[in-house]
Amino acid sequence: MNLEIRHETEDEHFIVEQLTREAFWNLYVPGCDEHYLVHRMRSHQDYVPELSFIAVKNGNIVGSIMYTRSFIENEEKERIRTLSFGPVCVHPDHQRQGIGSALIEHTRKIAEGMGFPAIIILGDPHNYCKHGFRNGVDLNISMYGGMQPLGLLVLEMNGGIGRNGKYEYKGSEVYALDPEEVMEFDRRFPFREKRHHYSQDLFSMILRSRVEKSM
Repeated sequence: MNLEIRHETEDEHFIVEQLTREAFWNLYVPGCDEHYLVHRMRSHQDYVPELSFIAVKNGNIVGSIMYTRSFIENEEKERIRTLSFGPVCVHPDHQRQGIGSALIEHTRKIAEGMGFPAIIILGDPHNYCKHGFRNGVDLNISMYGGMQPLGLLVLEMNGGIGRNGKYEYKGSEVYALDPEEVMEFDRRFPFREKRHHYSQDLFSMILRSRVEKSM
């Protein structure tokens, strides 16, 4: 596969936002907000530009991955810095060709070299377990309030985070988007109809599913 993985340039920002909109439209909800997230993320304090890359095939941008800082906190309020990625996307015409996997593996190696102990995401286990991600419950990591969602996934690096005590995952506040701001931003793009798709039901099930620690 003739694929180049590199950082985006400033004049490619809107192209990446368009790509992101194409990849996520009607996938998880009617419409999407990931293209606005990409736009907002670049100027946020938690953004990690060293780990954000695009995939270029035959001169066209076909994939993207972006990272933010996150952390886990133990019961004594001690923090361990971690990373989170998302959105990671591939244009619908180029999916199932290994492009998303190439972006994840490329950036994982860099993140490991930067000394981070883990990458933590919220996603579909079917897409990420093949890269070594495990459910948070197996590593004593939960979300706020002790929730153990099926989609809380952790990839350990550099010896991992250890097993001392319980941890709560804290993602970046950049992911808390204002629906009105999303609607206003989306007006910059050609009209697309918002529709229901079965993938939205699957995503809802993953969000609501909880897991228990193996005996």
